Amino acid sequence: MQNSEILARRNVNAIGRGISVDLMIVIDAVISTIAVAIISFVINWKLTLVYTCFIVNQSNLHVFEQLIARETRIELNTYSRAGKIAQEVFRSIRTVISLNGGEFETKRYEKELNATQLGSVRKGMTFGLYLGCGCLIIYIIYASGFIFGLIFTDEHVNGAVFEQIVNLFGQSAISLRLLGPFLQSFSEARGAAVDVFRIIDETFDLNTNEPQVWDVSGSNRESIDINGDIEFDNVNFAYPARSDVPVLHDLNLVAHAGEITALVGANGCEKSTCVSLLLRFYNLSSGNIKINGQSICEYNLKQLRENIGIVNQEPKYETLVGERGVQLSGGEKQRIALARALIKQPSILLLDEATSALDHINEKVVQEALDRSCKGEDVFNFVALFISLLIGHTTIVITHRLTTIKNAHSIYVLDKGKVIEQGTHQTLLAKAGSRYQRMLQVQKMEQAGDDVDNTMSQNEIEEEDKKQMSEHYRLLKCSQSKYEKEVSPLKNERSAFLRLMAMNRQEWIIVLIGCIACVVAGASTLAFAILLAEVTMALGNCTYAAQMRQVLIFGFAIILLGIVTMAIRVLQFTTFAVAGSNLSHRIRAKAFAYFLRQEVAYFDRHENSSSSIFTHLSSNALAIQQITGIRLGLLCETFVMILLALILGASFNWQIMLILLAFLGVAFVALFIFVEVKSRLGKRCSVLTDRANLLSSEVIDNMRTVKQLAIETMFLQQYSELIWKSFKLVQNYSIILALAYTTIWTSASFTIAIIYWRVVILVEDGQFKSEEMIICNDMGPSLATAKTFFDLFDRTPVIDNSSTKGHKPVSKSGGGKSTIIQLLLRFYDAIDGQVRLDGINIRELNIQWIRSCFGLVSQEPILFDLTISQNIAYPKENAPIEDIIEAATKANIHQFIEQLPQGYETQVGMKGSQLSGGEKQCIAIARALFRRPKVLLFDEAASALDAHSEETVQKVLEQARKEDSNQTSLTIAHCPSIICSCDLICVLDRGHLVESGTHIELMQQHGAYYAMVTQNET
Repeated sequence: MQNSEILARRNVNAIGRGISVDLMIVIDAVISTIAVAIISFVINWKLTLVYTCFIVNQSNLHVFEQLIARETRIELNTYSRAGKIAQEVFRSIRTVISLNGGEFETKRYEKELNATQLGSVRKGMTFGLYLGCGCLIIYIIYASGFIFGLIFTDEHVNGAVFEQIVNLFGQSAISLRLLGPFLQSFSEARGAAVDVFRIIDETFDLNTNEPQVWDVSGSNRESIDINGDIEFDNVNFAYPARSDVPVLHDLNLVAHAGEITALVGANGCEKSTCVSLLLRFYNLSSGNIKINGQSICEYNLKQLRENIGIVNQEPKYETLVGERGVQLSGGEKQRIALARALIKQPSILLLDEATSALDHINEKVVQEALDRSCKGEDVFNFVALFISLLIGHTTIVITHRLTTIKNAHSIYVLDKGKVIEQGTHQTLLAKAGSRYQRMLQVQKMEQAGDDVDNTMSQNEIEEEDKKQMSEHYRLLKCSQSKYEKEVSPLKNERSAFLRLMAMNRQEWIIVLIGCIACVVAGASTLAFAILLAEVTMALGNCTYAAQMRQVLIFGFAIILLGIVTMAIRVLQFTTFAVAGSNLSHRIRAKAFAYFLRQEVAYFDRHENSSSSIFTHLSSNALAIQQITGIRLGLLCETFVMILLALILGASFNWQIMLILLAFLGVAFVALFIFVEVKSRLGKRCSVLTDRANLLSSEVIDNMRTVKQLAIETMFLQQYSELIWKSFKLVQNYSIILALAYTTIWTSASFTIAIIYWRVVILVEDGQFKSEEMIICNDMGPSLATAKTFFDLFDRTPVIDNSSTKGHKPVSKSGGGKSTIIQLLLRFYDAIDGQVRLDGINIRELNIQWIRSCFGLVSQEPILFDLTISQNIAYPKENAPIEDIIEAATKANIHQFIEQLPQGYETQVGMKGSQLSGGEKQCIAIARALFRRPKVLLFDEAASALDAHSEETVQKVLEQARKEDSNQTSLTIAHCPSIICSCDLICVLDRGHLVESGTHIELMQQHGAYYAMVTQNET
């Protein structure tokens, strides 16, 4: 769906262009042609039949439209792949920057862009051939009209009769030819609509009852009772993407009503799969899941999900806390997700690693809430929400931290999709050699407090949270204020259009050839007017034979001119298509690279979300291509014809030139108003569309969470309101646009009428064609979007991620632990003080060298839509498979990878969607080890790992230190068992260093660390 969302966004824009003003022009031309045919038939039916054949033949040019539509579909599909890369990169910008992946991602992005260039050139060539054939047919119509007119009228009939028909059909044919750009837009809209309607008409599995989600009448939560037991009865399941690999095998378990049931096991044992099946994200292969004795398939899907509250292993967040919650710590985000589930007051609560990112104080409070609520006891403030939630209801807990489920009524131990042990905490511990017992032994230090006296109250915790959030917000504001001061002023000394032309200087020969072709094309129109005047003069000869001789000579000359014009058209639009596609490619690639150069704080700002960046790289770059490709060719040709028309008018009569100048002035004023209004309208609409794009992007990216909360209709309403505001904005400006547009469109008719009235001779019909001037339609928005790119190119980043300058020398959640890592990696710079490496201020060091020295494993693992081997070796290309396997083996993931059908070549999907949380974390650890960094950074790297994997991580750290005595490891963890063997342990509290030392030294001090370690033992 992610790819479809990206594809649809550009396609909808193409459809909008094709069915707006452009469609009106097409309809107008078709109706005019029909009217001409009727009038001509009344004047002379014989000659009308001849012309009708030519007009019908001209309609056969729709073959070219189909070719253009096909090339458009191919181009959009290719751009969608490039867009998918862009969104993936900028949604994971911290991971990309920390791994120095900018150059790798730029190459990957440019590779997809390269595939679009040939298609754009083919489309331009096809369009040139289309216009060239149209010109040839028009010239044939005029030439044959005079010839057949003389034959049909004979020497006894006034030639003025067929001259009327010739001019009527000639102007009609010209109108049809001038539809080229608009028919192209219409053809592109047809091509784009194919993919959009494919998404709209995409079928869904009727067994999942998805339509019930949109049934407003079925949203009454009180109308169903799901407070009974939850039973998995012989459940078998395989994911649709890997249907040949079963993940659940005859699974049987029961979660009794009003009790807490826990699911535990190693990574990849499919605990989270049980949650997905209970929420009916997938259909079972066989077996059944029942609630209160009734199959979940019999419940209304919307009501079912509304009555289930869930907190995921990787929580999703609203954009007010930053895109994907990047401006909060892991624990803060996790608590927001917990609060979201609690406020729902569901009948069933599903906690999927809900406390993995919490420190032990907050985790202890949550655990006490669970225990007290089950006993009916009162608890503190925030935790009081648990009471009303859990009493008499069912809770399923999925966790690796076994100490958090000591008081669970029932515990199921899963392995490879099967239940291998079941019982309470006490009964499972009593079984000698049980899997549960071994897991708990590894985690003997898991539960711990963060305070010396371990008596911090809930009120104190809430007060501390407020302080931390306030301080965090203050730092963000200071960072943004500093950014505003340090950002370099934008350079606007040159116009956007001239800068665009400067960026096209590499194709100056191609552009020069195109301009020469424009001059020749404009001159051919002048030549056509002269030949047409000669034919008209010939009709004034006295003898019929002389008329026929002159008409034949000039008629064949007109046809020959049409053939030459057709060849010129192909050359003209092919050259401009090459120049336009190269410029679009160049500006997209350059913008992509410049975005990657920006400091991390740049992406924290709302206007620089990944959705807004995607709009810059897709729609805005496309708008620029509009004025540098085919449309620029038409503009050049139009201005050449205007200049020649003025010269020709002056040569005949100065009064004619004045008439032309007067109406040109009116047309240009109207055109200026039209472009200016549309430009301003585009800027105002872009604010609304950016918000709508950000909303849709967040919803689709977090679709599982949206479905879990059954709030699809709410987001649809929000999105519709934003689109409606944009529509009303356009509607308010429509009168001004319509008046300006009408003035431009009708100015040619008024000009010709006055010239006929003034001089009563046939002059250069079509020398001034306001229909072609309307091509300036997209000029204003295109130049406005071009300026946004140049603003980006001119911006000097506070922290330049691509800089090669500098030396290369040989607690509690939200407490600032992860912030330290972000300062080390120079995601941000300290407001006060210094961060030093080997005694050197980190600001003086080469930023790429700094990041190459660090191997980071974050709290939330970020993988890319690449193969497993590419993710481990990221961003290195063509890495030896032996090194990849070695890193995977150290991270305890090699055996799992080998079991996959495609092994290391398995695609992990967008954000690693084909893997479990623990599997993704192990691959992220392997990626860090593959880099052989000087410093290993583990930011809660074990939060999603089972007990066995936690032990493995500890062994990996110890082995890494033994292999390279110079390697430094910086580990952030809530679990003391992970850090007890470290050479130096720093205890942070409320952003301050409380104490530091080795494990033995800190234990001897009987301080905060001692309390953390000893609490679980007691």
